Amino acid sequence: MGRLAGFSLGLVSALILAFLIAPMVIVVILSFSSARFLRFPPPGLSLQWYQEFFSSYAWTSAATMSVGVAVAVTLLSLALGIPGAIGLMRGSFPGRRLVAAMILSPIIVPGIIVAIGLYYTYADYRLIGNPIALVVGHTCLAVPFVVITVANALNGVDPRLEQAARNLGASPFAAFRQVTFPLIRPGVLAGGIFAFATSFDELLIALFVSGSDAVTLPRRMWDQIRYQLEPTIAAASSLLIVVTLGLMIVAELLRRRTERLRTQEQERT
Repeated sequence: MGRLAGFSLGLVSALILAFLIAPMVIVVILSFSSARFLRFPPPGLSLQWYQEFFSSYAWTSAATMSVGVAVAVTLLSLALGIPGAIGLMRGSFPGRRLVAAMILSPIIVPGIIVAIGLYYTYADYRLIGNPIALVVGHTCLAVPFVVITVANALNGVDPRLEQAARNLGASPFAAFRQVTFPLIRPGVLAGGIFAFATSFDELLIALFVSGSDAVTLPRRMWDQIRYQLEPTIAAASSLLIVVTLGLMIVAELLRRRTERLRTQEQERT
């Protein structure tokens, strides 16, 4: 009976996994199609759509815009998220839970509401189509992920270590930089990766605020689906999948490193 239950559970898990990854596998296969239009299964294999992607100014400029915006979002999210996480974890002030809920609200509230609010705000200041509008909008979505990962890393650090450094004469900033930050560095890096990934593959806000001058890769893919459906979009989707999966794998490795550092710290104490 135990073996049958284990086999059934494994079969269900395999079916769920296949259901989740099948669309991505199909997209990757289509990206190597030799046909002029999307057909599955493809009649033959070819790299022509990847060549088309990298030789097209429209596609490469959109990819460059996405990378540039994502880098800016990552830096800004870290600059805002690290102090926010420290304040929530180490601070003691009235309304701390309310502040935490407000920080996390962008990932709870439907994205369309955030996008509409940003659109009307930017329209008043004529920022539609400005990359700054994308950076600020994506940062609203990315900061909560930085706060969560950094707060989780801080949760495993004994604050008495930093206090001991301050008792020995170190300034608050020096104590944090030399004692606490090395212990939470994997969490900070993971937060930065989540921020980059959040911005890199975000579409909804880009649809509202990118205009025609700040087109990102997801926005370019959306336009391609609407006006000219060809396998180039499968190549772009495959590249997006590879980048996102790579970032998630690195983030998971950093999370495990954070857990390992936390375990070592607990063993010392």
